[in-house]
Amino acid sequence: MGTIETMSGACRSAETRPVRQKSVFGLANVVARFALWRDKRRSRLDLLDLTDEQLRDVGISRSQAQREGLRPFWD
Repeated sequence: MGTIETMSGACRSAETRPVRQKSVFGLANVVARFALWRDKRRSRLDLLDLTDEQLRDVGISRSQAQREGLRPFWD
């Protein structure tokens, strides 16, 4: 019975189908993802530029900063 209900929904005319704007939301998600990746990359590169004194202020070691700074942007 579930198959028949699914099939009947697919046969609706174009006038009765709801308008979907998935492509707009999909594009917004892609743009947001790229912005997140850009921000991660910038902050990780900035972390590599900190002095030892600045790293002590933040509470991390040079090796921790390097490990984080060299991670890929998508991670």
